[in-house]
Amino acid sequence: MVATLMRPAVTAVGPLIDQMSADTGIPLALLGSLSTIVLITWAVVSPFGHGLGRRLGLGGAVLAAMGLLALGAIVRSLPGSTLWLWIGTGMIGIALAIGNVLLPAVIKRDFPLRVPMMMGVYSALLGGAGAVASGLAVPIAELTGADAGAGWRLSLLLTGAMLAPFALLAWWRVIRHERAARGAAAPAASRLGIWRDPVAWQVAIYMGVQSTTFYVLVTWIATMSLDSGRDATLAGIDVMIYQVFSLVGSLTNALLMRGRGARITPGALPLLGIVGIVGLMIWPDAIGLWVVPLGLFSGLSLGVSLTLIADRARDHSTSSALSGMSQSVGYAIAAVGPALFGVLHVAAGGWVVPLIIVLVAMILQAVFGFFAARERFVLDAR
Repeated sequence: MVATLMRPAVTAVGPLIDQMSADTGIPLALLGSLSTIVLITWAVVSPFGHGLGRRLGLGGAVLAAMGLLALGAIVRSLPGSTLWLWIGTGMIGIALAIGNVLLPAVIKRDFPLRVPMMMGVYSALLGGAGAVASGLAVPIAELTGADAGAGWRLSLLLTGAMLAPFALLAWWRVIRHERAARGAAAPAASRLGIWRDPVAWQVAIYMGVQSTTFYVLVTWIATMSLDSGRDATLAGIDVMIYQVFSLVGSLTNALLMRGRGARITPGALPLLGIVGIVGLMIWPDAIGLWVVPLGLFSGLSLGVSLTLIADRARDHSTSSALSGMSQSVGYAIAAVGPALFGVLHVAAGGWVVPLIIVLVAMILQAVFGFFAARERFVLDAR
């Protein structure tokens, strides 16, 4: 329930951005920065999620974050001043940053023997709920007829917060007896020490380069498809296929990240993405084919990154600290990726040069995946 709240508030904005610009008069380029604001917020706030989890308990902190998310979705949809749009987006970004950090630690604590499977289910729910929200955003907005302003506001409210009351109630019921049921708390992990740990940096850079690739692809696949000569309908189908195979990739996480696979998969996985990128460079007209390996790569990369956050920590408190650090670094890197890709595309007048940057990111992911997959733990004496 909580996972289904954690992407729709972001992914529903893109399909509605033209309506939002026409109604408010805000330029498209400025509205496009809404997603960048969320990524930057994640980078800034993520390191503080661990401390909040220590003060309120993991469950209590997640509950507070989801409450803030629901409130942010309401504020963002308020009529009147466009300032509410930016304030609500900031609140949503803060809430999601905390949820991003703490949910992997919750899984580490509650499912210690099933981490790869539950990380795969969790990442699949993130992607699935985000994809559904993208698809429903425009139809919901059209329910209001001619009132464009009411349409996009209603759509953002429903996609971002419709499930919030049910998720908050379910989560509250689960965590009421959290402290008594869990017994003694895990030793507190040092928030500063995690930033000096080499294993933590290996996981963080792995998270950063895979996040960069995902946000570049999800932002630019449709444009690349249109440039290859496909119409808008087929370009939309290409994005849909990419998202569907991302879900498939997420669900294969449990299969590939168990036993010896946990040592091999993080470093070998980028080969799948490299096949897709090289295919786009050599035969761009077959983008409908190349989105299949790229989707599998993206979905599995997220699941592997989250699994590494859990597996490289000895307890859920350390996992929370590692999650905050690695996601802060990861989303700081990811926030630059789509804009840099676009600048390179315009400067080069084609797609080969920016795709080389993605290729480099995948090679870095393979290198750091090899190191991060070794059976070492953060904050261990060496």
